[in-house]
Amino acid sequence: MSAAIIAAPAPLARRPARRRGVTLIELMVVLGILAILAVMVNHVAEIMATREREQQLYSALRALRGAIDAHKRAFDEGRIKREPGATGYPKDLQTLVDGVEDQQDAQHRKLKFLDRLPPDPMERNTSLSPAASWDTRAYASPPDAPAPGSDVYDVHSRSQRPGLNGALYSRW
Repeated sequence: MSAAIIAAPAPLARRPARRRGVTLIELMVVLGILAILAVMVNHVAEIMATREREQQLYSALRALRGAIDAHKRAFDEGRIKREPGATGYPKDLQTLVDGVEDQQDAQHRKLKFLDRLPPDPMERNTSLSPAASWDTRAYASPPDAPAPGSDVYDVHSRSQRPGLNGALYSRW
């Protein structure tokens, strides 16, 4: 029988001790990534807040303009007392809330066009009343130079800041 030579196992090479923890570079990379994510989240949150205020502006303008048109329709239908020189548009925004006497109603109840005046969500001065937070255009003023007057033909925001779409809020 032949004797098998059994080789003795080679001595294990010494391995370096396993590191525990992180290096300063790894920590800086992780902090850098977290900072970038925080900036992105903050930017997205600002855009979402602006978009929400723009939606409120759009809704408020739609409600106000609809109420102004309803006032004019009621005037044209003879439901609002006609005064000499009257255009049929409300004298001010508060008239839309306070209402006007219905001439066709036997009890002369008031026609109200809005429950409340919405404030301009783009107005930074929160101490203003909702009616004072809007700019108005009179029927007699030209479209390229809107100005207030004896009635309210249109309403727009006082803000001169651009919206997310690039248009000034005052031009919406």
